Amino acid sequence: MMRLIDRLFPKRGGAQLWLLLDPDSMSPVKLRQTAAEASHIGVNAILIGGSLITHDRFDASVRAVKRATKLPVVLFPGGSSQISRHADGILFMSLLSGRNPQYLVGEQVKAAPIIKRLGLEAISTAYLLIESGRMTSIEYISDTKPIPRDKPLLAVAHAQAAELFGMQMVYLEAGSGAEQPVPPEIIRAVVQSVALPVIVGGGINTPKSAFAAMKAGARAIVVGTAVEREGLDVIRSISRTIRRKR
Repeated sequence: MMRLIDRLFPKRGGAQLWLLLDPDSMSPVKLRQTAAEASHIGVNAILIGGSLITHDRFDASVRAVKRATKLPVVLFPGGSSQISRHADGILFMSLLSGRNPQYLVGEQVKAAPIIKRLGLEAISTAYLLIESGRMTSIEYISDTKPIPRDKPLLAVAHAQAAELFGMQMVYLEAGSGAEQPVPPEIIRAVVQSVALPVIVGGGINTPKSAFAAMKAGARAIVVGTAVEREGLDVIRSISRTIRRKR
Protein backbone atom coordinates (compact mmCIF):
# COMPACT_ATOMS: atom_id res chain seq x y z
CA MET A 1 0.00 0.00 0.00
CA MET A 2 1.29 3.47 -0.91
CA ARG A 3 2.43 5.54 2.03
CA LEU A 4 0.33 8.57 2.86
CA ILE A 5 3.22 10.99 2.34
CA ASP A 6 3.70 9.60 -1.19
CA ARG A 7 0.01 10.14 -1.91
CA LEU A 8 0.28 13.72 -0.67
CA PHE A 9 3.37 14.45 -2.75
CA PRO A 10 3.21 12.53 -6.03
CA LYS A 11 6.39 12.59 -8.12
CA ARG A 12 4.50 14.30 -10.93
CA GLY A 13 1.88 17.00 -10.74
CA GLY A 14 3.65 20.02 -9.26
CA ALA A 15 2.31 22.01 -6.31
CA GLN A 16 -0.64 20.48 -4.49
CA LEU A 17 -3.77 22.23 -3.23
CA TRP A 18 -5.05 21.19 0.19
CA LEU A 19 -8.29 22.24 1.83
CA LEU A 20 -8.31 22.79 5.60
CA LEU A 21 -11.67 22.19 7.28
CA ASP A 22 -12.29 23.40 10.83
CA PRO A 23 -14.93 21.26 12.61
CA ASP A 24 -15.58 24.11 15.01
CA SER A 25 -16.80 26.29 12.15
CA MET A 26 -18.94 23.74 10.27
CA SER A 27 -21.48 21.10 11.20
CA PRO A 28 -20.80 17.48 10.14
CA VAL A 29 -23.41 17.91 7.39
CA LYS A 30 -21.71 21.06 6.06
CA LEU A 31 -18.31 19.39 6.31
CA ARG A 32 -19.57 16.42 4.29
CA GLN A 33 -21.06 18.66 1.61
CA THR A 34 -17.91 20.77 1.35
CA ALA A 35 -15.61 17.73 1.17
CA ALA A 36 -17.75 16.10 -1.51
CA GLU A 37 -17.76 19.21 -3.69
CA ALA A 38 -14.05 19.90 -3.13
CA SER A 39 -13.22 16.50 -4.59
CA HIS A 40 -14.33 17.71 -8.01
CA ILE A 41 -12.67 21.14 -8.20
CA GLY A 42 -8.97 20.38 -8.01
CA VAL A 43 -8.31 19.80 -4.31
CA ASN A 44 -5.66 17.12 -3.74
CA ALA A 45 -6.11 16.43 -0.02
CA ILE A 46 -8.24 17.51 2.94
CA LEU A 47 -6.87 18.50 6.34
CA ILE A 48 -9.22 18.59 9.31
CA GLY A 49 -8.62 20.20 12.69
CA GLY A 50 -8.25 23.56 14.38
CA SER A 51 -6.66 25.56 17.19
CA LEU A 52 -9.70 25.08 19.42
CA ILE A 53 -12.58 22.59 19.25
CA THR A 54 -15.47 23.54 21.54
CA HIS A 55 -17.72 20.50 21.03
CA ASP A 56 -17.55 16.70 21.20
CA ARG A 57 -18.25 16.03 17.49
CA PHE A 58 -14.64 15.80 16.29
CA ASP A 59 -14.74 12.07 15.57
CA ALA A 60 -18.14 12.37 13.87
CA SER A 61 -16.82 15.28 11.81
CA VAL A 62 -13.83 13.30 10.55
CA ARG A 63 -16.06 10.33 9.74
CA ALA A 64 -18.43 12.57 7.77
CA VAL A 65 -15.57 14.00 5.70
CA LYS A 66 -14.01 10.59 5.06
CA ARG A 67 -17.32 9.16 3.84
CA ALA A 68 -17.77 12.07 1.43
CA THR A 69 -14.49 11.86 -0.48
CA LYS A 70 -11.81 9.56 -1.85
CA LEU A 71 -9.16 12.21 -1.29
CA PRO A 72 -6.63 11.69 1.51
CA VAL A 73 -8.13 12.94 4.77
CA VAL A 74 -5.41 13.98 7.20
CA LEU A 75 -5.70 15.19 10.78
CA PHE A 76 -4.34 18.67 11.46
CA PRO A 77 -4.58 18.59 15.25
CA GLY A 78 -4.49 21.57 17.54
CA GLY A 79 -3.90 19.18 20.44
CA SER A 80 -3.95 15.58 21.59
CA SER A 81 -7.76 15.50 21.79
CA GLN A 82 -8.09 15.88 18.01
CA ILE A 83 -7.46 12.28 16.97
CA SER A 84 -9.82 10.02 15.04
CA ARG A 85 -9.52 6.48 13.70
CA HIS A 86 -11.45 7.52 10.58
CA ALA A 87 -8.64 9.62 9.06
CA ASP A 88 -6.00 8.31 6.67
CA GLY A 89 -3.25 9.72 8.85
CA ILE A 90 -2.11 12.61 11.00
CA LEU A 91 0.36 15.46 10.77
CA PHE A 92 2.39 14.77 13.92
CA MET A 93 3.32 18.40 14.44
CA SER A 94 5.74 20.09 16.79
CA LEU A 95 5.53 23.87 17.09
CA LEU A 96 9.28 24.36 16.66
CA SER A 97 9.00 28.12 16.21
CA GLY A 98 7.71 28.47 19.77
CA ARG A 99 9.28 27.76 23.13
CA ASN A 100 6.21 26.48 24.93
CA PRO A 101 6.97 22.85 25.92
CA GLN A 102 3.29 21.92 25.76
CA TYR A 103 3.28 22.33 21.97
CA LEU A 104 6.89 21.34 21.39
CA VAL A 105 6.48 17.89 22.96
CA GLY A 106 3.78 17.78 25.67
CA GLU A 107 0.71 17.27 23.46
CA GLN A 108 2.74 14.90 21.27
CA VAL A 109 3.57 12.63 24.24
CA LYS A 110 -0.12 12.45 25.16
CA ALA A 111 -1.12 11.72 21.57
CA ALA A 112 1.54 9.15 20.67
CA PRO A 113 0.03 6.09 22.46
CA ILE A 114 -3.37 6.79 20.91
CA ILE A 115 -1.93 7.20 17.42
CA LYS A 116 0.03 3.95 17.79
CA ARG A 117 -3.00 2.06 19.10
CA LEU A 118 -5.19 3.25 16.23
CA GLY A 119 -2.52 2.46 13.65
CA LEU A 120 -2.68 5.96 12.13
CA GLU A 121 0.13 6.84 9.75
CA ALA A 122 1.94 9.81 11.28
CA ILE A 123 3.91 12.35 9.26
CA SER A 124 6.45 14.11 11.48
CA THR A 125 5.98 17.82 10.76
CA ALA A 126 7.84 20.94 11.86
CA TYR A 127 5.20 23.61 12.40
CA LEU A 128 6.65 27.10 12.05
CA LEU A 129 4.44 30.06 12.85
CA ILE A 130 5.31 33.16 10.82
CA GLU A 131 4.29 36.71 11.75
CA SER A 132 1.18 37.70 9.79
CA GLY A 133 0.44 41.27 10.82
CA ARG A 134 -2.06 40.42 13.55
CA MET A 135 -2.42 37.99 16.44
CA THR A 136 -3.93 34.73 15.19
CA SER A 137 -5.74 31.98 17.08
CA ILE A 138 -2.74 29.64 17.08
CA GLU A 139 -0.48 32.38 18.44
CA TYR A 140 -2.90 33.11 21.28
CA ILE A 141 -3.74 29.48 22.12
CA SER A 142 -0.13 28.27 22.00
CA ASP A 143 1.23 31.29 23.90
CA THR A 144 4.17 31.53 21.48
CA LYS A 145 5.70 34.26 19.38
CA PRO A 146 5.84 33.85 15.59
CA ILE A 147 9.05 34.15 13.59
CA PRO A 148 9.31 37.77 12.35
CA ARG A 149 8.30 37.98 8.70
CA ASP A 150 11.44 39.97 7.84
CA LYS A 151 13.82 37.36 9.33
CA PRO A 152 14.07 34.53 6.77
CA LEU A 153 17.31 33.23 8.29
CA LEU A 154 15.46 32.45 11.52
CA ALA A 155 12.93 30.39 9.58
CA VAL A 156 15.78 28.65 7.75
CA ALA A 157 17.52 27.72 11.01
CA HIS A 158 14.31 26.23 12.42
CA ALA A 159 13.67 24.26 9.21
CA GLN A 160 17.23 22.94 9.20
CA ALA A 161 16.84 21.86 12.83
CA ALA A 162 13.69 19.98 11.82
CA GLU A 163 15.58 18.22 9.03
CA LEU A 164 18.37 17.20 11.42
CA PHE A 165 15.73 15.93 13.86
CA GLY A 166 14.57 13.60 11.08
CA MET A 167 11.20 15.27 10.49
CA GLN A 168 9.46 14.63 7.18
CA MET A 169 8.15 18.04 6.20
CA VAL A 170 7.97 21.72 7.13
CA TYR A 171 4.71 23.63 7.51
CA LEU A 172 5.02 27.43 7.27
CA GLU A 173 1.92 28.90 8.89
CA ALA A 174 0.76 32.52 8.96
CA GLY A 175 -2.26 31.49 11.04
CA SER A 176 -5.99 31.20 10.52
CA GLY A 177 -7.39 34.40 9.08
CA ALA A 178 -3.92 35.92 8.78
CA GLU A 179 -3.72 39.53 7.66
CA GLN A 180 -0.78 38.67 5.39
CA PRO A 181 0.40 35.30 4.06
CA VAL A 182 3.89 33.91 4.59
CA PRO A 183 6.30 36.11 2.58
CA PRO A 184 7.67 34.47 -0.60
CA GLU A 185 11.17 35.39 0.60
CA ILE A 186 10.77 33.12 3.64
CA ILE A 187 9.26 30.30 1.58
CA ARG A 188 12.05 30.48 -0.98
CA ALA A 189 14.79 30.61 1.66
CA VAL A 190 13.40 27.57 3.50
CA VAL A 191 12.84 25.59 0.29
CA GLN A 192 16.43 26.21 -0.77
CA SER A 193 17.84 25.26 2.64
CA VAL A 194 16.29 21.81 3.23
CA ALA A 195 15.39 18.73 1.22
CA LEU A 196 11.98 18.42 2.90
CA PRO A 197 8.61 19.25 1.33
CA VAL A 198 7.48 22.73 2.38
CA ILE A 199 3.77 23.38 2.97
CA VAL A 200 2.40 26.92 3.25
CA GLY A 201 -0.89 28.03 4.80
CA GLY A 202 -2.60 31.02 6.38
CA GLY A 203 -3.73 34.14 4.56
CA ILE A 204 -3.86 32.46 1.14
CA ASN A 205 -7.19 33.68 -0.19
CA THR A 206 -6.57 34.71 -3.81
CA PRO A 207 -5.01 33.13 -6.90
CA LYS A 208 -2.26 35.76 -6.65
CA SER A 209 -1.21 34.77 -3.13
CA ALA A 210 -1.42 31.07 -4.02
CA PHE A 211 0.74 31.56 -7.11
CA ALA A 212 3.30 33.56 -5.11
CA ALA A 213 3.69 30.67 -2.65
CA MET A 214 3.86 28.13 -5.46
CA LYS A 215 6.44 30.16 -7.40
CA ALA A 216 8.56 30.42 -4.24
CA GLY A 217 8.69 26.61 -4.12
CA ALA A 218 5.85 25.45 -1.86
CA ARG A 219 5.00 21.79 -2.49
CA ALA A 220 1.50 22.25 -1.07
CA ILE A 221 -0.72 25.28 -0.52
CA VAL A 222 -3.37 25.16 2.20
CA VAL A 223 -6.60 27.17 2.03
CA GLY A 224 -9.06 27.22 4.92
CA THR A 225 -10.53 30.41 6.34
CA ALA A 226 -11.14 31.85 2.87
CA VAL A 227 -13.49 28.95 2.12
CA GLU A 228 -15.39 29.53 5.36
CA ARG A 229 -15.87 33.18 4.40
CA GLU A 230 -16.35 33.01 0.63
CA GLY A 231 -17.29 29.41 -0.14
CA LEU A 232 -15.60 27.07 -2.58
CA ASP A 233 -15.41 29.60 -5.43
CA VAL A 234 -12.07 30.74 -4.00
CA ILE A 235 -10.78 27.17 -4.27
CA ARG A 236 -11.99 26.94 -7.87
CA SER A 237 -10.11 30.08 -8.86
CA ILE A 238 -6.94 29.05 -7.03
CA SER A 239 -7.12 25.56 -8.52
CA ARG A 240 -7.38 26.95 -12.05
CA THR A 241 -4.33 29.13 -11.41
CA ILE A 242 -2.27 26.24 -10.05
CA ARG A 243 -3.18 23.93 -12.94
CA ARG A 244 -2.34 26.64 -15.47
CA LYS A 245 1.03 27.45 -13.89
CA ARG A 246 2.23 23.91 -13.17
